[in-house]
Amino acid sequence: MTNVLIYADSIRSPELRHEVPLAIGDPFLYAERNGERHVLTNVLEVAKFRELGGLEAHLPEEYGWDELVAKGGSPRTMRNELLLRMCRGLGIEEAVVPFWFPLTLADYLRENGVELRADEDFFDERRRVKNEAELAGIRRAQKAAEAGMAAGCDMLRRARANGTAVTLDGEPLTVERIKAVLEGVFSEHDCAADEFIVAPGPQGASGHDMGSGPIVPDVPIVFDLWPRDRATGCYADMTRTFVVGTPSDEVVEWQRLCQDALERAISDIRPGVPGRSVFDGTCEIFEEAGYPTQRTKRPGESLHEGFFHGLGHGVGLEVHEQPGLGFISDKELVAGDVVTVEPGLYRQGYGGCRLEDLVLVTEDGAENLTSFPYDLQPDA
Repeated sequence: MTNVLIYADSIRSPELRHEVPLAIGDPFLYAERNGERHVLTNVLEVAKFRELGGLEAHLPEEYGWDELVAKGGSPRTMRNELLLRMCRGLGIEEAVVPFWFPLTLADYLRENGVELRADEDFFDERRRVKNEAELAGIRRAQKAAEAGMAAGCDMLRRARANGTAVTLDGEPLTVERIKAVLEGVFSEHDCAADEFIVAPGPQGASGHDMGSGPIVPDVPIVFDLWPRDRATGCYADMTRTFVVGTPSDEVVEWQRLCQDALERAISDIRPGVPGRSVFDGTCEIFEEAGYPTQRTKRPGESLHEGFFHGLGHGVGLEVHEQPGLGFISDKELVAGDVVTVEPGLYRQGYGGCRLEDLVLVTEDGAENLTSFPYDLQPDA
């Protein structure tokens, strides 16, 4: 059985949060040996770990902390020696660690006989199948995303086009006004989002441009929302595209093709299917309609129009994680994966259209976790 070491805080480390479902802001050592789970923590946090159950919580004094303090030295040097002593106390002579494991700590452990191996895939695979708590957090975050989308849609529905401007309650409607409302909605659902996309016009064709400035009539506005559930640290992710006023024939076609691609992809998702094959299905739809994809671009060319990105990605303790649904995705889907499906079409200098649903891979197919209409016009 593989030994595991992780040294981090559980707020910023998804690898650690998956093993220890608590939000702990200070770094601590997590260790597995022969299936037994241990943490080295402090008196401020030890009660939380012991209430959690399923692991053994140790305090620094167990490994000679007072002796180290008496000898003196830098805090980092004492920390490294303390963690080495815990490894020795648990009988850990070799372990797998995340790729970002602190280098100074790794050097110290290796110099003192603990063999470490960084393995990104090992930790990615451990987190793919969502546990019950994570899946509940994803569902809550998805409800928050849909509530935010509904609030944004309502603002667009009540807005009025005045020539080249859009107003709401007599004031210019801007991305910043919309985002302020959505942030409040997320918070009401015990979720938060440091960033999300409300991108009108050309901004919507610029990848991850978060959007800014006034809403303009008759052009597509891409809403891409990924709130995070506070209780579990798990994300959701969804996208819709709206137009205040009259959408162009081009955008209407984009929306139709994106919805066709979305529906086909979800019908193709099931355990054992490679992510690349789901992506290929979307490319076939877009290519038949005359749009470029990553499959049709020339070698060395950077694609900026048509369907220029992957079809989707895993979602959980990170908003982008394994598995992928893209041109180089080589992993087969497994029951318990949660993935996005987000086909899009774009023209630089004008805008784009993207639709995105969140999907749970089940034992015999897929469950769409998203329940929100695809209409381009918010008053439809």
